[in-house]
Amino acid sequence: MENQKTRLAPSPTGALHLGNALTFVVNWALARQRGWEVVLRIEDLDTPRVKPGVVEQTIETLRWLGLDWDTQQPLQSSDLSPYIDAMRTLASRRSVYPCSLTRSEIAEAAGAPHEGEIRFDPSLRPGDIPTLFDDTETNWRLIVPDEDIEINEHFADVISSNPGQSVGDFVVWTQREQPSYQLAVTVDDARQGITHIVRGNDLIDSAARQALLRRAIGIEPEPHHFHTPLVRGSDGRRLAKRHGDTRIDTYRDKGVQPERILALLARWAGIPQNPGSLSIQAFTEAFRVDTMPRGDLTFTPEDDRWLLQRAPHSR
Repeated sequence: MENQKTRLAPSPTGALHLGNALTFVVNWALARQRGWEVVLRIEDLDTPRVKPGVVEQTIETLRWLGLDWDTQQPLQSSDLSPYIDAMRTLASRRSVYPCSLTRSEIAEAAGAPHEGEIRFDPSLRPGDIPTLFDDTETNWRLIVPDEDIEINEHFADVISSNPGQSVGDFVVWTQREQPSYQLAVTVDDARQGITHIVRGNDLIDSAARQALLRRAIGIEPEPHHFHTPLVRGSDGRRLAKRHGDTRIDTYRDKGVQPERILALLARWAGIPQNPGSLSIQAFTEAFRVDTMPRGDLTFTPEDDRWLLQRAPHSR
């Protein structure tokens, strides 16, 4: 049987919050239950937003929660050659092309208003698709077919997605002369032998995009996916600063113990008979993926007060 691996892959664009922690803890628990090797990979290629010291802070926070890993990969930014090789392969197959269109030009072609990412219409593709990759300061996009892409999904109800309809031709190489998130993750998962990916359900469409990239580059096989519920605020929106300070380190500074954080995560993860304090080992022993809620979860002001009940430094 193949060596089974998963990855903890935080992005050091800010401190980890409760929503991030749920995904990482569930990922780790599944890995330790099922004997997967755990790889730590810091995804630091979003360089304009990476703050000094956050990489070290992220690793320390994961350890404070009780997580560990079997191997740690170098920072993505330390070597861009694997991503450049992938782009050369994509270009040789006429699967990508340079694009200097502005956001407003793309939006105008899209016609109807869009929330979030604007769909790149196929009519905007150039007539001549190059066969050589040039990593000068321009975006490169993947030619995306208009078809449903099946996802090897083991938790979420969605098993297919159509990036051609949702985003169209998406960026795989940026004008900062770096790979996009989608390309970097696809290449790293392949070269690091990742077989199982656990992440939030807001990234289901990313799973389809990465499947397209694997197909275009010639990467096999498809990894197994577990897209877990997203943690939202009381207003139904994704957990963010507007919902207060939900950073793990903020609770830690107020004297909240990791076992208290894990007890809240356990409640969200569907662990029954949950006490007010839980070790990472107890979480792992009690967690069952088939009893984890399917729908998104809500962080409430009551949850915040509950976390702080026993904290000596809270006010």
